[in-house]
Amino acid sequence: MKLEIYTPFIRLDQALQFAGFTQTGGESTMLILEEEVMVNGEIETRRGRKLYPGDEVTFGEDTFIIEQEK
Repeated sequence: MKLEIYTPFIRLDQALQFAGFTQTGGESTMLILEEEVMVNGEIETRRGRKLYPGDEVTFGEDTFIIEQEK
């Protein structure tokens, strides 16, 4: 799955919400703090982590890649 962004970066909590994994920012934060989210193959606990094009986010069995809208 690809998540296209129109800005130079997107925060991890926002990306989870935009990708449809969560309904609210609070849900995103809880998943991140419970160490259920990986960025580029490593567990990430910072909800404000900036994601750039090419970054890969994994939650459970689902993965999406950040891409820059052209």
